[in-house]
Amino acid sequence: MQAPKAQSALLVAAALALAAAVSLGLARFSYALLLPPMRTDLGWSYLTAGAMNTVNAAGYLLGALALPRILARVDVRRVLLAGSGAAALLLALHGVTSSDAALFVLRLLTGVASAAAFVGGGVLAARLASGPAAGADAAGRPRSAGLVLGIYYGGTGLGIIVSALLVEPLAARAVSHAWQGGWIALGLVAVLATLAMQAPTRHLAASPSAAAAPVRFRWGPFMPGLAGYFLFGLGYIGYMTFVITLLREQRMSSTAITGFYVVLGLGVIASSWLWAGLLQRSRGGAALGLLNGLLALATALPVISAHPLAVFVSGTLFGSVFLSVVASTTALVRHNLPPAAWAGGIGAFTTVFAAGQIVGPSLVGWVADGPGGLVRGFVVSAIVLGAGSLIGWRQQPLAATT
Repeated sequence: MQAPKAQSALLVAAALALAAAVSLGLARFSYALLLPPMRTDLGWSYLTAGAMNTVNAAGYLLGALALPRILARVDVRRVLLAGSGAAALLLALHGVTSSDAALFVLRLLTGVASAAAFVGGGVLAARLASGPAAGADAAGRPRSAGLVLGIYYGGTGLGIIVSALLVEPLAARAVSHAWQGGWIALGLVAVLATLAMQAPTRHLAASPSAAAAPVRFRWGPFMPGLAGYFLFGLGYIGYMTFVITLLREQRMSSTAITGFYVVLGLGVIASSWLWAGLLQRSRGGAALGLLNGLLALATALPVISAHPLAVFVSGTLFGSVFLSVVASTTALVRHNLPPAAWAGGIGAFTTVFAAGQIVGPSLVGWVADGPGGLVRGFVVSAIVLGAGSLIGWRQQPLAATT
């Protein structure tokens, strides 16, 4: 792999960020915007609506589990582009069917494709951040590594913003199946993003190499962190699945909903820089506990008050926190384990997070179908996140290794 020039490294990171925009912003979190008209047109219960995101999360987990073997044989850049291109096609296909069974299959396959794009992009971003193009400080640490990774993960926020500006006006039209045009538009944007990734990342292509033998990860010392992260996956996805539906039920205008989702996306872009210091200092579960607690507050706010100020504070806070919970567990592993054990540790945290994401949407939907409706579902999500905060705080640092 030929290293890019230093002055172009951040531009390459921006191109890679389009993978995060497609795989999470467009392929997963846009669903919240399209759910209200789909539910009305197709007569879905909240449980069915949540199950659509459950199968998407299940597909993501299947893709993530398969990727280590695939990446040992196939160039990671090819995996990235194939995943992004497949996600684009699958998104467009959402707009040409109204069959529940077909939509379940499409959500599942989109999850698999999203995993290939997001994990592939993350691997390339990590290579870029640790390479000579990032520069180094006096201690030999990459000077702009955090910036490179922040740009990559911030791509998710870009995808959320594009979804809000593009999908909400289409989905809000008072015509039957207006949501289908939104899916097709998302597919077209994903195609453009995939094409835009190709030239800037060409130099990142490299022959695959088999992964080294993994170091066994011991779950016991990390059980509070793992449990807190499972509860994060369980709680956050309910908000990201149903928040737009809740705002529509509270009679918020289409323009205000677009603004809300844009603000949430801007928070995602800013989050990497907002919490970088905390993640560097926290060697135990303090970061996981604090961030889960803030998410619990953000989830409760639109239930406590439907006032636009409370709603926008909720979106700003939620957007600026939730991806940093993911980063907090990576930091926890890096602070407490030797480098040879990082893959096993991150894999364990990814597994419990995926399990929470799979259960969460259906759980909130099932609760919302009962007395109290969607408000009760949000209360459950807030309680789950609060429990994740309390448990996460109990994670103690292990013997320092970094």
